[in-house]
Amino acid sequence: MALFFIDTDTGQVATRRQLVEAGLATEPDGPERPWFRIQGTDDATTLWYAVMRRKTKGVFIGALAIRHGDHHASLLNEGWEEVSVEELRNWSPDGSAQAM
Repeated sequence: MALFFIDTDTGQVATRRQLVEAGLATEPDGPERPWFRIQGTDDATTLWYAVMRRKTKGVFIGALAIRHGDHHASLLNEGWEEVSVEELRNWSPDGSAQAM
């Protein structure tokens, strides 16, 4: 279970734990810009939720959607991309492990 954040400049997505371990955030405080918290439940798991991203007006935005639900399908139809679990798992602060 995790809180997810998106780098609005690059589209990278990471969990709060990953950002804390990388020194980009502290446990009580979220990371600074360009990281932005993806709104959704505080206890999301990729088993049930898909982490989605889309570039709009020059920045990346993120969303959580219950997998295979109507909202998930709607986001995909609107051009949103699902962030793979592998990309989330292999996140690195320098972006070298990103599969964008």
